Amino acid sequence: MFVLELTYTAPVERVDALLEAHRAWLDGHFAAGTFLAAGRKEPRDGGIIIAAGDDRAAVERLCATDPFVAGEVCAYGITEFVAARTAPELDRWRQELA
Repeated sequence: MFVLELTYTAPVERVDALLEAHRAWLDGHFAAGTFLAAGRKEPRDGGIIIAAGDDRAAVERLCATDPFVAGEVCAYGITEFVAARTAPELDRWRQELA
């Protein structure tokens, strides 16, 4: 599992200009089952995405396809973690500790 932290690197007006494309990008990954939760940070200086996956390189490539990245309005921080405990609704993504 991954926590993807977006940090805006441009004024929010430039971010807003790409928001519709970013939301469509999110929708595609929610439909594919890759994204489990997403939302903006407060204060509004970026966002957070919780993503399912086992391959960090694949997640890095995925983040590079975000319209916010192509538009040069955000940078990604990626934190990988082992989801050893989950809510019942997330049992499918529970992982065993090595």
